[in-house]
This record gives sequence, structure tokens and C-alpha cells, in this order.
Amino acid sequence: MFLRRSSRALRRQWRTCQGMARVGDAQIRGAYYVAARDFHSTRRMHAVKPVLLADIGEGIVECEIIQWFVEPEARVEEFSPLCEVQSDKASVEITSRFAGVVKKLYYDAGEMAKVGKPFVDIDIVGDAKEADLDALTAPEPAQDGASAPLNKESLNKTSEAERSGQSPSGTPKSEDVIPQPPPREKSRYASLATPAVRHLCKELNVEITDVDGTGKGGRVLKEDIYKFVETRDSGEQSTQSSRTTPETPSRAPAVTERQTETIVPLTNIQQQMFKAMTRSLSIPQFLYADEIDFSQLHELRRRMNKLLSKSAREGDVSKLSYLPFIIKAVSLALYKYPVLNARVDVDPETSKPALVHRSQHNIGVAMDTPIGLLVPVIKNVGTKDLLSIAGELAELQSRAATGKLSMQDLSGGTITVSNIGSIGGTYVSPVIVEKEVAILGIGRMRTVPAFGENDQVVKKQVCNFSWSADHRVIDGATVARAAEVVRQIVEEPDSMILHLR
Repeated sequence: MFLRRSSRALRRQWRTCQGMARVGDAQIRGAYYVAARDFHSTRRMHAVKPVLLADIGEGIVECEIIQWFVEPEARVEEFSPLCEVQSDKASVEITSRFAGVVKKLYYDAGEMAKVGKPFVDIDIVGDAKEADLDALTAPEPAQDGASAPLNKESLNKTSEAERSGQSPSGTPKSEDVIPQPPPREKSRYASLATPAVRHLCKELNVEITDVDGTGKGGRVLKEDIYKFVETRDSGEQSTQSSRTTPETPSRAPAVTERQTETIVPLTNIQQQMFKAMTRSLSIPQFLYADEIDFSQLHELRRRMNKLLSKSAREGDVSKLSYLPFIIKAVSLALYKYPVLNARVDVDPETSKPALVHRSQHNIGVAMDTPIGLLVPVIKNVGTKDLLSIAGELAELQSRAATGKLSMQDLSGGTITVSNIGSIGGTYVSPVIVEKEVAILGIGRMRTVPAFGENDQVVKKQVCNFSWSADHRVIDGATVARAAEVVRQIVEEPDSMILHLR
């Protein structure tokens, strides 16, 4: 009897253990399935990639966002333009590294973006439908109204005078109601413009979002700015004249003895020029000036321009200025005095200075542009003839006027030529550009009387050349000898034939 009861108890315990084991296995399998499914869904969520603002060279650590070409939830393809940024030297277009959907813009237009930091997030997978993505990137403006401006301020504000014209019930009086045309819808590209147009807006005190653009996609052009200013000024004049009556004659503005001051922040170009010139003026430099006779060069240039006007084809150089001759003369002088083409380097470990000689003559040309002073570079002048130099110079001047200079155009200079005489001024004391040891400033050419053969008074075309050099590594005698080579070539330009390569 005892054995039968013990065997039944053992069988019950065995069945109980088997049931618990089956329940435990099911729970473990369910937990494993849930964990595997959750892990898979988590991997799919890690698709948003922040795009870092790449280093655009020349030690630039920040740049200004000029305009965005995309908006959140817009689809982009590989190498599609994302935005345009303005560095201290030029505007650069940033493109996408991969295809996807834009999720976040870290900066608004006009803000400063840091190099190496994220400036846009892109979902490289994108869960949106293809039709939705196409609708988001369509160039046509939305039918429900224009997008809100970046400054978050309403463009149509109700003044106190308008509020006072309402009846107690809240409805405006019928005699005070003036029918107005419906507001014109703006394109989402209405605030986009080139740096030159934005600079013009600042000069004329115009808000770019108030201007109706006539360019592609509603972009604002220079003509739109001038038309807007003309309309605005004429409206102000008519308002002032309507307020002036015979009973209330107009009065001159009150004269006050108190001085008023207006703070104007520096533009990005001015800020970078402030830093660069502050560093340059820490270099001890000296000035060497000489007077150059341009008479023979003036005659040679006249003859060459006459030939070019007859034989030049479309797209070729049809007229030579004096500057290509001077640039070529400087290059020829650098072959004899290569120290003027070097730069000073200081070893960060030993703090010992050294001269770094450079084989190519990359001559920078200072230019006055709508956004400020820029120095594009003509590369490897020693291997170019006069027509090649003139053609490249004209191309750089054209791109500088429209704000289309690239970083490649503005980097790599070894010596600089500044032609201030094209604007005015006889003498100039130029400041050395950083990473260079010499610069040539050119004054205005003028006609003066001079003694010729047999003591006869003749007309001569003269111009002043002003050299500045780094006195830490360049002495006055070296600059004087190099300047003499340039003077001889310019005064006798036919000698350039002897140096043709």
C-alpha cells in the first residue's frame, strides 16, 4: 500500500515538472521572438544622417548661410545642391552626399555655420511615399498661401489708425473701406538672391522679402531692387507733398547740436578682412616707390589693340589693358629674385622660422567687388603669354563682379599686384597679404612734361609703382633690384621678346 501511494505521488510531481518546463520554453521562445523583432525595428530607425559642413580650405572655421535650396521633408538626390554659403572670400555651393529626405535645417539664412558641425539632417531611407516626395519638391508655389518668411513677422500689420476706424460692433464703416487688390502670393524662392543682390539690399535699406522677384522661380534681381526703391521713394515724396498745405508750410528738419551715432555691424567679408589685415600688420614691412615711364608701353598697347580689333574672334581678347604687361614683368623679375615668391614658415615645435620657396608664380590681383575687396589668383603666370593672362584676368573680373569666384580662384597666391590707379590715386602704400613677402601697388597713370632729346620738352606717360616687402627676410637692396627689372621691362616692353619660352 505504501509503495503504491509513493509511486502515484512521484508520477504527479513528474507531470507537474513537465508542464512547467513547457510553459517556460514557450515564454523563452516568445521573449526571443519579441526581442528579435524589436531589435530589427530599432535598426530601421537609425537612418537619419547629419551632414557636416566640410572644411572649404584656407583655414576658414565658419561661414554665412546665404540661401537654402531645400526645406524640411524635401527629397534630394546625390550631388543635389543643399545651400549656398559665403566664406570670407567667396560663395560656395554645398551639395548632398547621398539621396534621401531632408529632416532638419540647423541654421536659417543669414546665420553663421561652424565648419565640422552638422548643418542639415537627411534620412537616407525615407518612409514617405514617392508621390508625397514629388509634391514636396515641386517648384510651383502652394495654392493655400505662401510660406512664412524667416523673420516670423507678418508682412501685413494692422495699424492703430485702422483699428480706430471700426464701428463699436467691430465692423468697419462703409465710407472708410478702401478696396485693395488681393495680396500677391510669393514663391518660396522669393528670398533667394545672389550675394551681390543682397549687398545692394543692405546699401539701399531694402528688405528682400518685400520685393517681388521677376527672376526664375521668383528670385529677386538687381532690376527688381531698383524698381522697388524708385516706387518706395516716389510714394514717400507724394505722401509728404500731400501733407504740405498753404496753411501748414513745410519746415526744414530741426537742427540739433547733439551728435548721434549709429552702430553698423561688419559684414562677413569685412570681419575676415579685419582679422587678415590685423595679422598682416604684425609683420614689419617697408615701402619702396619708383616712377615708371609708360610712353613706349602706351604706344605698343595702342598698336596691339588695333591688331586685335581686326583679328579677334568671338570670345577672344579684343583689347589689352596695362595690367597683363605688368603681371608678366613681375613674373620675369621673380625668376631673377625668387625670394620675393617665397613665404615665411615657423616650425611649431622648435619655433624656428624658415623660408619656403615656391616654383610657380601665382600672382594675385586685388579687385574691388560689390561685396568687398577680393584677391583672385592667376596661376602659373610664368608659362602664360600676354593674351592668356589677359583672358584669365577678364574672366576673373567677370566672376568677381557677379560673386561667382570659387575657393580655387582665391587660393594659392604667392605675390600680389594691386592696381589702385584704375580708381584714382597717384601713390599707395599696400599691405602685404598673409603667407606672402611682397606686394606691388600701382598708381594712376598721368601725362607730364619731360625733357627729351636735345633738351626738348615732350609729353610722357608716367606711373608710380609702390612695393611693400617683409623686412624680416627681405632687405631694401633686393627689392630695389627686382623693381629695377620690372621698370626696365615696362619701359622697354619689346624686351619681353627676349624672355619668351
